[in-house]
Amino acid sequence: MSAKVAVFVDGCFWHGCPDHGTWPKKNASFWKQKIEQNQARDRETNRYLEELGWAVVRVWEHEDAGLACERIVNLVEERSDAR
Repeated sequence: MSAKVAVFVDGCFWHGCPDHGTWPKKNASFWKQKIEQNQARDRETNRYLEELGWAVVRVWEHEDAGLACERIVNLVEERSDAR
């Protein structure tokens, strides 16, 4: 049976990373609205998938790929064992 784990890799700029996201000065209101819309869509996507029984993992582009992989593998194993 499927572990139902959805993985997204979010760009720091496009998804407003709290550590590395930046707010451009040029055309600032456009970019602020765009990034906030992306964040709202991410929250809605998470909520939708979770309602369907999926676990959602969001990895920031700056995260260590090996550590992110470990986190994902552990979650898949946990969810597979629970079934």
